[in-house]
Amino acid sequence: MISPGQELPIGPQVVHVGHVCIGGPQKTLMCGPCAVESEDQVEKTAAFLSQVGIPIMRGGAFKSRTSPRAFQGLGREGLELLVKAARRHGLLTVSEIMDPRDLGFFSDRVDMLQIGARNMQNLALLREVGRSGKPVLLKRGFMSTVEELLLAAEYVLREGNQEVVLCERGIRTFEPLTRNTLDLACVALVKRMKPLPIIVDLSHSLGRTDIMVPMAKAALACGCDGLMIEVHPNPVKALSDGKQSLSFQGLANLLNDIEPMLRHVEGNSP
Repeated sequence: MISPGQELPIGPQVVHVGHVCIGGPQKTLMCGPCAVESEDQVEKTAAFLSQVGIPIMRGGAFKSRTSPRAFQGLGREGLELLVKAARRHGLLTVSEIMDPRDLGFFSDRVDMLQIGARNMQNLALLREVGRSGKPVLLKRGFMSTVEELLLAAEYVLREGNQEVVLCERGIRTFEPLTRNTLDLACVALVKRMKPLPIIVDLSHSLGRTDIMVPMAKAALACGCDGLMIEVHPNPVKALSDGKQSLSFQGLANLLNDIEPMLRHVEGNSP
């Protein structure tokens, strides 16, 4: 454990999730549904992601929703469905954990633990995932500063877990045309301030798909280490966040458009 007055490690850092390296020269893509809905949904998604070379599948089993009437996810059953589908197709997994009591269940199954925006300052949860030794994806809270994001990451780091990836997912402003405001200055600032990889969640920051390609290019130009994108077999019928989810064809088109900026997207081979 790092002592209170001890400086954190300096220099470029690469986080390892299975055989995938996040950070360094290559860019990593994490894609999948906002929420796990059914075995058929995640099976089709995993098969497609494997086909186009996406190494990490995301999917929400426990959903933190603004409205208690909204779909809350399938819980542990959903996580099992996600992991089984991903493994069948050689994919790694990342999923959001909201309760420290679920840590054992998650750690035995997923390859990366996600801390969602609403839990960025859940200090008990941060400490527990820090002790777990599992790679952590820490999302920026939608009302949090860059400094607060870095301090939240420090709670994980001080428990001895150096495998932390930050995620810029947009902040709340007065602009109504996007779900949040994508703060790409956060990417550039993190790169200057801390030796932590950072990815950009295009789906939650934008809340729409029609401007996703130019914003993906902008995020990559700012130096992010990867992108998180929601994809669904049929976005119109999605139980959660369909408007910000790409169809399979939509994701294929986006990958084609940003390919010149990627060249070597980290795939499924070690």
